[in-house]
Amino acid sequence: MGKVINTSIEGYRLRFAEEKDVPLILKFIKELADYENLLHEVVATEEILMDSLFKRKAAEVIIGEYNEEPVGFALIFYNFSTFTGKPGIYLEDLYVRPEMRGKGFGKCLLSFLGKLAVERDCKRVEWWCLDWNESSIEFYKEMGAIPMDEWTVYRVCDEGLDKLAREFHK
Repeated sequence: MGKVINTSIEGYRLRFAEEKDVPLILKFIKELADYENLLHEVVATEEILMDSLFKRKAAEVIIGEYNEEPVGFALIFYNFSTFTGKPGIYLEDLYVRPEMRGKGFGKCLLSFLGKLAVERDCKRVEWWCLDWNESSIEFYKEMGAIPMDEWTVYRVCDEGLDKLAREFHK
């Protein structure tokens, strides 16, 4: 097993995911997508996650365990700020199973990401949150997060990404 990080919560520990955790990671992703009413958008498979997380090392996963049972995860990767000249940590997903919420696990996991960012000389930790998710918005604000209301997120994917790529050869 990889490095275990003990926390101030009795019985709760964090650890970086290993290849053997891929089925668990996919299960967490599907649980989160179901919670967000987006399960129909999940196309990730164990094979895709194995390649992306452990072969290409495109992202890292931290697993939260309570009394040795997995209860949540965070998936992170680096982004970069040209203005600061430093990397940041982008939090793609933070999830704690509904029956385990309210025990401080999510707060502990987010706090660990702050510690990790400082240790890795990153300038910030950033993430998106769905506008309707009021409980998460309040949680993030309590943790000191500031909404970036003046920015609009843009995305190119699927057929749009193929079209954009074809523009290079014109």
